[in-house]
Amino acid sequence: MASHIGKLPIAVPAGVEVAIKGQEFTAKGSKGSDSYTIPAGITGKFEDGTITLEAVDDLRPTRANHGLSRSIIASMVQGVHEGFSKHLMIIGTGYRVVAKGKSLEFFLGYSHTITIDPPEGITFELPNANEVIVHGTDKQVVGQVAANIRKLRAPEPYKGKGIKYDNEHIIRKAGKAGK
Repeated sequence: MASHIGKLPIAVPAGVEVAIKGQEFTAKGSKGSDSYTIPAGITGKFEDGTITLEAVDDLRPTRANHGLSRSIIASMVQGVHEGFSKHLMIIGTGYRVVAKGKSLEFFLGYSHTITIDPPEGITFELPNANEVIVHGTDKQVVGQVAANIRKLRAPEPYKGKGIKYDNEHIIRKAGKAGK
């Protein structure tokens, strides 16, 4: 019984170069390049424009690594080809964001501003003062940077003020019941 996810083939789009040398996997595309060390017990092959991973045994940790490796490699191929992005909305009176070079400066109702510097491979886009789009080739890093920005002022349930993902629904609570 192999990993259901691990045994799925990964289609490599045109314009993406992949190489598997032993346990080292590399991918290069129009958005950048990335590499990954495949765990022991998993072997990879690239032929006819698809990548297939195989587990050497049927032990539980090997099956887990099989599915994990396939997911990471599929995300890397998509990341170097198309890239990933997270869209954040800033809601609240006076809440806004300003670009300072490559960094972002947030005004979130605190007595001070908060500056966020982008990690390696991450870029920010500001369509307006209340929206931030985080772009990058690494799915995990894009998600982590977006989560760190959201954590600066998480949305509250009474008025919905704060930083939220564009597709996130904030469950609202009723305020105090007056007499």
